[in-house]
Amino acid sequence: MDIEAYFERIGYKNSKNKLDLETLTDILQHQIRAIPFENLNIHSGESMELDLQAIFDQVVRRKRGGWCLQVNYLLYWALTTMGFEATMLGGYVFNTPANKYSNGMIHLLVQVTISGKSYIVDAGFGRSYQMWEPLELISGKDHPQVPATFRLTEENGTWYLDQIRREQHIPNQEFINSDLLEKNRFRKIYSFTLDARTIEDFEAMNIFLQTSPASVFTSKSFCSLQTQEGVHCLVGSTLTYRRFSYKDNVDLVEFKTLNEEEIEEVLKTIFGIYLDRKLVPKHGDRFFTI
Repeated sequence: MDIEAYFERIGYKNSKNKLDLETLTDILQHQIRAIPFENLNIHSGESMELDLQAIFDQVVRRKRGGWCLQVNYLLYWALTTMGFEATMLGGYVFNTPANKYSNGMIHLLVQVTISGKSYIVDAGFGRSYQMWEPLELISGKDHPQVPATFRLTEENGTWYLDQIRREQHIPNQEFINSDLLEKNRFRKIYSFTLDARTIEDFEAMNIFLQTSPASVFTSKSFCSLQTQEGVHCLVGSTLTYRRFSYKDNVDLVEFKTLNEEEIEEVLKTIFGIYLDRKLVPKHGDRFFTI
């Protein structure tokens, strides 16, 4: 695997030697704007691999995206290859309908330490929940960012990531009650501990998430990609674009329903994805918001 190929994939041409917060932020932002958060393999007859070489081939060589276990594993590899002090962590995602965190460790995130300060870096949550900057591990501190304000709190060794969101304006009134819309201004995202993990810790969950009828990832096909001003999301055949802060404390969310030909074209033009197999778009009944 070639780190220069990774830099080319994310369009990164800046410093590769300074192991500072500015470089870390730059790498994160380039990755989330180049590599989609997506699960399209599941809905086009392929598997979601956890082998690092397979991930590199999929994301870098074939210019695809992936879900958190893949894109954050790739990010971890890139950062450690550059020389950053990085550790993989495991997260428990908040289930809004059930009002609790997942029983299983279903999310991979990365901790990076720079000059004695620790940061959480996550390129694999996507949609409007995606952080755009590393979050310093300070309990109770608000981190205002373009997508929203993020907050980390710690209780008895467990950390919680929450989000304080803006109001949202939906011009397409027929979508005002869409199940894709986040209804809460305060949103719990996930919990985690600082226990170091290896990719082997996620192997069983990786299989479960892409095979179980109870998984949101088998229920819905999705793809999201950050831009300079917002985020594109494709869920099933519904395309949305959220522009952050299009006016004071309000996001603009635009919806469009696509036909089969339009979906293929949107994947190419907006997300840069060319699938080898036919996609079967799916918008199941599992909770998933944009």
